[in-house]
Amino acid sequence: MNSRSRCFQSAVILFALALNVRVAGAETFRVATYNLEGYLDQPTETRPAKLAAAKAKVRECVLTLKPDVLAVQEMGSTNALLELRDSLKAEGLDLPYWEHVTGSDTNIHVAILSRFPFAARHPHTSDSFLLSGRRFRVSRGFGEVEIQVNPNYAFTLIAAHLKSKRAVPQADEAEMRLEEAKLLRERVDACIAANPNINLVVLGDFNDTKDAASTKAVIGRGKHKLVDTRPAEHNGDNTASTKPGLEPRNVTWTHYYGKADSYSRIDYILISAGLAREWITNETYALTHPNWGVGSDHRPIVATFEAEEK
Repeated sequence: MNSRSRCFQSAVILFALALNVRVAGAETFRVATYNLEGYLDQPTETRPAKLAAAKAKVRECVLTLKPDVLAVQEMGSTNALLELRDSLKAEGLDLPYWEHVTGSDTNIHVAILSRFPFAARHPHTSDSFLLSGRRFRVSRGFGEVEIQVNPNYAFTLIAAHLKSKRAVPQADEAEMRLEEAKLLRERVDACIAANPNINLVVLGDFNDTKDAASTKAVIGRGKHKLVDTRPAEHNGDNTASTKPGLEPRNVTWTHYYGKADSYSRIDYILISAGLAREWITNETYALTHPNWGVGSDHRPIVATFEAEEK
């Protein structure tokens, strides 16, 4: 065999090996959520503009996660969102497709950046509920998009930022949050009713712990109950729960509340039973990053999935 034949044979073998790797290893994608703590490009009457150092730290955290789809809360205007998108692209992360959703809050919004195109958009900007004889709109609305990962795989994402624990004169904040959560759950139920095997992600800042009525309302119950991916730190913890019915004692907090000097998990990535079959549990985590608090009072969390129906 001459040298040209050997080179050709080697090339064929390498191509075959590469093809086998692509076939054997399914494509994966990462979905993250991150409350950016007021990512405003211009100050308002109640909120300052985001400092350059804080924006830089936000980008550091996002670039560390390298998400394919990023849902954010407390986003300012569309200009602020596009600035973040363009800044991430300049640093190597291209998320060209975007959605910006408004609610009754005129300062901060829910938004989505994606590497993959949107097959459909269903923004919920005027959902409302009746409480104590008054009509209220959902403060930040809900962002809903259908995302086409590849020709054979798609999933639906619903992003939310429920009412905060900050007291307001109009009504009880916990009751308002619960009513928003019920509306979010209605949308989840509608999606599952239309397609019981739907690949569905429901994520964002729910502003309360898992045992709260509002969080329980979103998760639901019975056969359509959403799966809590519960992202935790990759810090070496690997022991099982010490008590039946309780989660392991790994580190899952996502928010620091300075006034009480407390850490809690109020940000979630929930998934449908259909998507749970594609969920990669060991690539789902809460980010640990030096000086994370410069960027936001929240930490981002990420979940990873295979883009292949199971």
